[in-house]
Amino acid sequence: MGEALDQWSEFNVAMVGATAALAGLLIVAMSVNIGTILQSATLPARAAVAIATLVLAIAVTGFALAPGLTPVAYGVIVLVLTLLVGGFQVHSIRAIRHDSSEHHGTATQQVAKSIVGVVPLLAYAVGAVALVLGAAATGLWLFAVATILAIAAAILYSWIVLIEVLR
Repeated sequence: MGEALDQWSEFNVAMVGATAALAGLLIVAMSVNIGTILQSATLPARAAVAIATLVLAIAVTGFALAPGLTPVAYGVIVLVLTLLVGGFQVHSIRAIRHDSSEHHGTATQQVAKSIVGVVPLLAYAVGAVALVLGAAATGLWLFAVATILAIAAAILYSWIVLIEVLR
């Protein structure tokens, strides 16, 4: 898999740097309003999902740069990390569904909001399984797509948190 990962090294270096910088900026932006965020029943969970998703993207692209990592080991690492971040996503979905103090839209809107965070996790999970099963090219492409989707989802969740603080 070394050669397959070597082809992705520039992408992974760029994604690690950009995603880490974005995560730092979001943490600073959220910390400015942390008191208001913590008063909400749902905003802390959304903020946690945004940051956890970015950390997942950092970890996936960072581990890709580690020398000597076998495809199976890489796939297992990504799958375990994805499941951990999935726990944050499930908590966020449950917090939104059970909160009656804030308006979260219709059930359809809630599902749509949830899908935004679930899609990158599914892409990471399927990519991890592909790697474990020997389809390295497919797995690596899915990781690339998942990383871009994770960044987009994290930005969206962060935007929601920062906008809701002002309402």
